[in-house]
Amino acid sequence: MWTLIVDHGRPGTRSLGVPVGGAADRFALALGNALVGNPPDAAALEIGSIGPTLRADENLACVLYGAPFEMRLGDRAWEVGKTFALPRGETLRIGGTPSGMRAYLCVRGGLRTPVLLGSRSSLEPLRDGAELPCTGGKSAVRHFRCEFAWNTEPRLLRVVEGSQVEGFAVEAFYGRAFAVSPSSNRMGLRLRGAPLTVPEREWESEPVCPGSVQATRDGQCIVLGVDGQTIGGYPKIAQVIDADLDKLAQLRPGDSVRFQRVTLETAEAIYRAKQKELRQWLTRLRTAEAFDS
Repeated sequence: MWTLIVDHGRPGTRSLGVPVGGAADRFALALGNALVGNPPDAAALEIGSIGPTLRADENLACVLYGAPFEMRLGDRAWEVGKTFALPRGETLRIGGTPSGMRAYLCVRGGLRTPVLLGSRSSLEPLRDGAELPCTGGKSAVRHFRCEFAWNTEPRLLRVVEGSQVEGFAVEAFYGRAFAVSPSSNRMGLRLRGAPLTVPEREWESEPVCPGSVQATRDGQCIVLGVDGQTIGGYPKIAQVIDADLDKLAQLRPGDSVRFQRVTLETAEAIYRAKQKELRQWLTRLRTAEAFDS
């Protein structure tokens, strides 16, 4: 339904009004790439909700990593998180997922689409008949599935206070659950719940970023995503911490989410712990790659 070519996006172009873009779940992209011997930011396919059908014109080494999508190689079912060879002429069919929202199809060598503003990330979803340039390759079969310490509560979003928090009854915000609306997308998660009381005043537009939690005039919340705009005029009640931004990618319509306030110092500590965990797994996977080769 929404398949994109992604890498780490364009974080250096926000002054031009260009969103960050790229992978919505960078943690999953990095691990998927590591499984096939790629650097963490190699271009891959981001599969959203329901996946595409693809045919290989070259012998490829691949893995699908992230949400547990249904997948078939020809007439064989295959597991997410397990590398596979996709022979020339073989068809890969990716269906839906019972949980989560996104996964990443990584090909050894990465997708070699054109670079625009320093990134291969596409600006629109793939269309029928699209050709994805990549190089042939092979890889040993690896299977990676693990619970991550930083994500023990995937539907809890930790936040620091926003720049306009003084105008809100914050206990009403932290003391309730919100449901993810079907109108959510990569630009932002629209949440539904008992309306917040929004201060009655006009706010000047100012910079916003992925993770900004804005309150609309009707008292509902929007959490900006990786494709979110660079400037906004809604008041910001909170900011999702960097370590929890990947969680936004896997929340699906109907999921219930809660917010937990943390200090800036705690947010920094959680970020460092997450990056340490990622480095450890990437090192293990690189070591396994070197051993196999």
